[in-house]
Amino acid sequence: MRLTAFLAAVGIIITALPAHAQLLDVLTAPKTLIDRAIEARSAGDIAKDNQIVLKVNGIMGKMGTVKASTEIYEQRLLITGIFDDKALYDRFQKDVKAVEGVKKLYWHVTYLAANDPKRKQLLDWADTTVLAAKAQGRLVGTAGVADVNFRTTADPYGTVYLLGRARSGEEGKKALARAQDGTGVKKVMNYVEVRP
Repeated sequence: MRLTAFLAAVGIIITALPAHAQLLDVLTAPKTLIDRAIEARSAGDIAKDNQIVLKVNGIMGKMGTVKASTEIYEQRLLITGIFDDKALYDRFQKDVKAVEGVKKLYWHVTYLAANDPKRKQLLDWADTTVLAAKAQGRLVGTAGVADVNFRTTADPYGTVYLLGRARSGEEGKKALARAQDGTGVKKVMNYVEVRP
């Protein structure tokens, strides 16, 4: 019953999102929906996370940009991305900081001019997506790590971000080690809270 209600709610949420915001959700939906349904969290907590992400996606839709990516766990919001328009970057940051319900904001969005030569050294969208997916995949195969309580993402700089909750210090260390253990990973930002 809980899974059915959750899947129905997610279906409504997904159809409310702009088409460009739905792409990644569609690509990762089956695993994401199942994982979130079996997490050791209440449906209310998951609903709060979904409401926050909807608000941020709404901000991106209103601005006509897909330059940012979100991950969230227990209302701790992680945002990554690169903007090439400084005014848009500033407006996006201001609007995201005004979103209610966010307990902690991990802001990893940068401004980098379109003609900046540093852009040539960055990973493209596909490589960034693969880096993040492989990091999450390594968690799935690790004994003693409840991968459903962790979120991973990556950015074009080769940084992998680990967000979530570990049930013990040992589990947190294993998850961090697996996030670091990947080709192309230059750095890992660890935002895991340890709590039984």
